[in-house]
Amino acid sequence: MLNGKSVLITGGTGSFGKKFTEIILRKYPKVRKLIIYSRDELKQFEMAQVFSEEKYPAMRYFLGDVRDNARFKRACEDVDVIIHAAALKQVPAAEYNPDEFVKTNIGGAQNVIDGALSTDVNVVVALSTDKAAAPINLYGATKLVSDKLFIAANNIKGTRDLRFSVVRYGNVMGSRGSVIPFFRNKAKEGVLPITHREMTRFNISLEEGVEMVLWAIENALGGELFVPKIPSYRIETVAKAIAPNAKLIDVGIRPGEKLHEEMITVSDAMNTIDIGKYYVILPSGVDKEKYIKYYNAKKVPENFNYNSGENSEWVTAEEMRELIVKYVDPDFKPVE
Repeated sequence: MLNGKSVLITGGTGSFGKKFTEIILRKYPKVRKLIIYSRDELKQFEMAQVFSEEKYPAMRYFLGDVRDNARFKRACEDVDVIIHAAALKQVPAAEYNPDEFVKTNIGGAQNVIDGALSTDVNVVVALSTDKAAAPINLYGATKLVSDKLFIAANNIKGTRDLRFSVVRYGNVMGSRGSVIPFFRNKAKEGVLPITHREMTRFNISLEEGVEMVLWAIENALGGELFVPKIPSYRIETVAKAIAPNAKLIDVGIRPGEKLHEEMITVSDAMNTIDIGKYYVILPSGVDKEKYIKYYNAKKVPENFNYNSGENSEWVTAEEMRELIVKYVDPDFKPVE
């Protein structure tokens, strides 16, 4: 699928970008170019120690910010596929620095779209978040606008061979700033601060996220927002998996946080179809039957919604330990 293609990933030095690079180089050894577009020269230098251009001739490291329209257009020359993973993500930081999040998450998204429309790019897949569904914080609101921009870009592509789609999923296991590395570090103190014992989140591994993006690259018609069927966990379960004997202290829900995350709202249900492994939210006003036939899909019930608190699949403490060993740290052992 990607052999002979030129692929650009924004935010390429992040957790997703590094895993995406690892998997692409393994699965598609004849990829023509894999361009890491990001603004941090140190992270690019560190990533190049692992994925060097000498060892992997397809690798390219391109310094730039998605806020810089002209620079990004330059990066898009001779690119076939764009994966847009660059974003500012920390919820509390967004509440304190809203304009910075708007510039990167919304303005940056539009620059990615403009870059694709101005060149010969064929496929764009943007990464979203569960916080973009019925957002209550600024980060989620900026990502919702980003999602809308990418979906609407299909309306202005004209006759170009170009498809824009979005993948939306929940918390990624072990990614920077996530709860697992935070709890593992705090467990050494014998006390774990938790926001709320009943708080739940969706759970997905980096590998599953990459697999979903690759599936969208190959299969999307354009205009879809893909949502995976994944399990939930309680924050308390993660704490017990990492440090079963640690004291748990309730510190309260932080500003902008939800007790349960949502990926498909009731309002989305009329435009949502079930294609088996994924749900797909379709844009309003399209021929839904075309998508249903293409994916051999079925419509979801009228009042359907998909949130982490009412999920049918749950991760236990023991399963969480196994997942941490499999996806985060093979040498992991609970802190007794």
